[in-house]
Amino acid sequence: MLKKMIDLLTSHDMCVLATCRDHKPHCSLMAYVTDEQGLIVYMATRQDTTKFQNIRENGQVSLLVDTRQDDADRASVRALTVEGWAAPLTDAVRELEVRRRFQERHPQIHSLLNHPQSTFIEVRVRSFLLLEGPEKATHMMVK
Repeated sequence: MLKKMIDLLTSHDMCVLATCRDHKPHCSLMAYVTDEQGLIVYMATRQDTTKFQNIRENGQVSLLVDTRQDDADRASVRALTVEGWAAPLTDAVRELEVRRRFQERHPQIHSLLNHPQSTFIEVRVRSFLLLEGPEKATHMMVK
């Protein structure tokens, strides 16, 4: 089941990122790439955004990836909630690799990647919750 969850995460590249600060939730539509194992999610943002400031104060985040665009039958839609810990990416070597992968997978955000306030966020996955259709839910913690 864990493989099925990771496969859904790695086969898509857009998610909704939920952050929270001072008891105020904030959602952002985000492009992303993952590491090779599918257990770290990387996103690009500017440092002057609400989401970045929220993460600096509260690193607990949630991501939602779903198959609405893939499944014509609404009863077959799958939704994956990823709970994790987010922080700015500080490893310069890893950042070069993440930047390269973003440039390949998300050419539409070229100007964001080259903005002077641009940075990367890494989300270390703690758990997955997979909803398959309207009622079947499976939760898994990640070691």
